Amino acid sequence: MHDILGDWQPRLIAMAGAGQQDDGAHDLQHLHRVWRVARQLLAGHADADALVVLAACYLHDLVNLPKNHPDRARASRLAAQAACSQLERAGFPGDKLPGVAHAIEAHSFSAAIAPATIEAMIVQDADRLDALGAVGLARLFYTAGRMASALAHPDDPQALNRAPDDRTYALDHIGVKLARLPASMRTAAGRKLAQERLDWLLAFRATFVDEWIDGAAAGAGG
Repeated sequence: MHDILGDWQPRLIAMAGAGQQDDGAHDLQHLHRVWRVARQLLAGHADADALVVLAACYLHDLVNLPKNHPDRARASRLAAQAACSQLERAGFPGDKLPGVAHAIEAHSFSAAIAPATIEAMIVQDADRLDALGAVGLARLFYTAGRMASALAHPDDPQALNRAPDDRTYALDHIGVKLARLPASMRTAAGRKLAQERLDWLLAFRATFVDEWIDGAAAGAGG
């Protein structure tokens, strides 16, 4: 299996790279990180098909629509179709294509498709883990900048007395979506790692709020 993975990985990277869009949060480094975490999760699931996981990790963003695009929820289905078409032309094992397609379709948070295979569970966990921790934080603010969102609400950054709105305020995204990710993990190792990364994010948010509120108070006093 290692030889098969080694043979297919550069070919999958080339496929993914050819379709890359101008999105630093969903670039080749993101795909490498997703595969690296997926390999960690595969270590606890000897029954999983590593080639299916590898292909889905590298091709899950072939169609990547902006978060505020009206067809965002369809992006993973479109990516699965594009991936299977390219894989079939490249001679990828035909019996594995349905597994790759399902793993790609189910990886998306917005698509709300429950993963029905261990391969899909691993890919979903690995992709969501990249939204947490230090890299996840950088991706959060990068994406918020592309959407012209503010950093945080000027007076209530934690949304204690208002409805959270992560399209308007970047910091809100931690509570709106990211804090929910550990509970959504399908593997035990994924849940553990997700909670560790979320704890780091929550500590960052607490520091951010302290500095944000202090800065607002100093501005008002001056």
